[in-house]
Amino acid sequence: MPAVVRGGRRQSSNQPAKRGAAPGSQGRGRSPRNAPATPGKMAALGRLDLSPRAVIISIVAGVAVLAGVLATGARAERIGASISHGVDGAAAGMGLKLEKVFIEGESPEATATIQRAVQLYADQPMTSIDLDAVRKRVEAVGWVKGARVVRLLPNTLIVHVTEHDRLAVWQAGGRNMVIDSHGVVIAGADAGRYPNLPLVVGKGAEQAASEVLPLIAQRPGLRARVEALVRVDERRWDLRLKDGSLIQLPATDQDAALIQLDALDQRERLLELGFDRIDLRTPGEVAVRPSAGAA
Repeated sequence: MPAVVRGGRRQSSNQPAKRGAAPGSQGRGRSPRNAPATPGKMAALGRLDLSPRAVIISIVAGVAVLAGVLATGARAERIGASISHGVDGAAAGMGLKLEKVFIEGESPEATATIQRAVQLYADQPMTSIDLDAVRKRVEAVGWVKGARVVRLLPNTLIVHVTEHDRLAVWQAGGRNMVIDSHGVVIAGADAGRYPNLPLVVGKGAEQAASEVLPLIAQRPGLRARVEALVRVDERRWDLRLKDGSLIQLPATDQDAALIQLDALDQRERLLELGFDRIDLRTPGEVAVRPSAGAA
């Protein structure tokens, strides 16, 4: 049995009796003088040593144990790694090796980038794949809004991605960038590949685009004629048409202004006949400036 440590000194359980001690000096069946009335275990608890010396010895012993753990931490880590390696090897021996990776929900433009982000190799033990690490790498791709990774034993990994929606092309600082409905720029997206997306221009246009674009989309005749939506003073929009005409919207209640435009177009066929400018900035009023070539 191990030695028992008390008070910082090691005393062996096999230590011979001290010289001069007379065996059986206390007598059989008799208790020593002043013995406690409580049973042995309760008496031991009652005699718990809380002296300063004992407290200091306990603290020193705790520090020594902590130092030992820290000193052997690297060894423990190596032991853990060895065990993990053994488990992975056993799994591979059982046929649990990666053979197929399926990516779902990605667009053709984003496929190659997402595949590179997965960073897995054929015949990799299935147990060694860190699903959370794969998810984080995939979500770091600019196209990806969120991802979910599923391990399908014995040999398949499924990566389901949700990409950012493509709302518009935002032009600012001489650059064209694809944005989603939250105004987030989609890193890696080539704006030239989206000629059918509406073009919004100017500072703050990316944040306000999601409010006005649905109103334009409800009017196909107007939508087909709009070349760009220009943000003015980060407050309101100018609609620049493909024929050079300009429609000035108010800072608030754009829907009501566009309803007025619809009514005027039905009466006067303005969108077909052409105009130089329509000013809708004043609520309840429509000011039209005819084009120079109008009769």
